[in-house]
Amino acid sequence: MQRSRKGRSVTPTIGSLFTGIGGFDLGFEMAGFKTAWQVEIDEYRQKVLAGLFPGAERFRDIHECSKANLKPVDVIVGGDPCQENSNARRAHATINPSLGGQFIRIVDELRPRIVLRENPSAIRADAPWPWFRFRNSLERLGYAVLPFRLRACCTGAEHQRERLFLLAELQDSNGARLEGAEREELARTLEGEYHPDITRSIGGGAAPRICRKPDGIPNRRKRLESLGNAVDVRVSEFIAKQIMQSLKGKVAA
Repeated sequence: MQRSRKGRSVTPTIGSLFTGIGGFDLGFEMAGFKTAWQVEIDEYRQKVLAGLFPGAERFRDIHECSKANLKPVDVIVGGDPCQENSNARRAHATINPSLGGQFIRIVDELRPRIVLRENPSAIRADAPWPWFRFRNSLERLGYAVLPFRLRACCTGAEHQRERLFLLAELQDSNGARLEGAEREELARTLEGEYHPDITRSIGGGAAPRICRKPDGIPNRRKRLESLGNAVDVRVSEFIAKQIMQSLKGKVAA
């Protein structure tokens, strides 16, 4: 979190890659962040984002994005297309290309303080961008990286949707490194160990079915796909609150 010249705190900003319908972004804004820009190539999802985030800049193709047109932000979030990394590759004839390298390129150019990446926790043996390759790439750029798994049901959802997140902080001579006991404590917090009241539904059960009967909603297929791909807002808000608390603590120090 930055401070203005008069010493007042400035609202921290996020940039969103592979935004979808903005599940990450909504959760972060609920935690006090401001969305500066979003990158999403799908036209339907672009329209959804325009209604939800009228103040954010929007871009379509990540290949055309760089520090030349993306504003500096405090946090970059995103879930790069996962079909090539997960078992979904077996089920879909048409697959989105793996864009983990583009994610890393944007991080390298903008050098945000915090990076948060989301992808499925179960991956293929031949995945082009498994979590450990992504982690190694961030570490080569000077980030300290914390991998953790989190289920949507841990934050109050009625479905599991377990995902693997990578939380990374840029290290420099003026910043405290996330190491040892502090690192382990944050990992336990993010995985819900300190929140027994919201983890009682972890035990199992299939995700509830979504009714697929006609109901008059325009472009229902796109709506269902977009909802299925989105990060649960409760999950992103929970993580964002931990990041906000950390940023506030370091500004106060």
